[in-house]
Amino acid sequence: MLPVFFVTVKGIFRDRVFHAILMTSILFLFIPSISTLSMRQVTELATTLSLSLISFILLLLAVFLGGTSLWKDMERRYTFSVIGLPLSRQGYVLGKFAGIAGFMLLTALMLGTVACAVVWYASGIYPPSRPTLWSTIYCAIIFDALKYVLLMSVSFLLSSVSTSFFLPVFGTISAFLVGNATQQVYDFVHSPAGMTISPLVRNLTVALYYLLPNFAAFDLKVNAIYSIDLSLSGLLLTWAYWGVYTVIMLFLAATIFARRELH
Repeated sequence: MLPVFFVTVKGIFRDRVFHAILMTSILFLFIPSISTLSMRQVTELATTLSLSLISFILLLLAVFLGGTSLWKDMERRYTFSVIGLPLSRQGYVLGKFAGIAGFMLLTALMLGTVACAVVWYASGIYPPSRPTLWSTIYCAIIFDALKYVLLMSVSFLLSSVSTSFFLPVFGTISAFLVGNATQQVYDFVHSPAGMTISPLVRNLTVALYYLLPNFAAFDLKVNAIYSIDLSLSGLLLTWAYWGVYTVIMLFLAATIFARRELH
């Protein structure tokens, strides 16, 4: 796995993905100026824009790196060269995933550092009404990165069964949209208004809720923006959910890819 991991990371840097991220990070420089448009919530707006920009960049990486990595290697015939080496297909898939996930975490670390500097500068210009909880901001960035690593595991599962990039890319986007709405749908069907829905639809909704990824649990932006304390038990539960779901997705992706016929 380690050779595949390092080759994957080198390939990402060779494709100048990191350079594109550095160019995009210039947008952080405009956040303090834009935040001053909100005279009463400058720090809150700076935090919102910074975390949203990080989330957007990580989403692009999860979709276009995670969704096209395996397909690109098979399209360029790189996979056939690797299969001839003393390396299992499962190790190849896990190595590719680890390389992209490591790059995404590195990106989150870099962008998170820039975002914290922007929020610190904005809070110095117009001090917020409530003290900034830096630990909450750190947790929001970390769990945001974990969310997109989880999304990338879904894209790897889709890539293992697809022969083109359409299913992994658009399937990953669909999983992201659905995963952000599953918690709201689940809460609705268990509310008094949802009791009017037929039992079959309610049971199907509950089944899909446990089957599809739940990204709402990783969204800590509200806590970071308004300096709301986090629940330690909730963080640990979300961390465990991330670990179990990611392992299941990778297990299925590696198993399917190992049995797949490559032409």
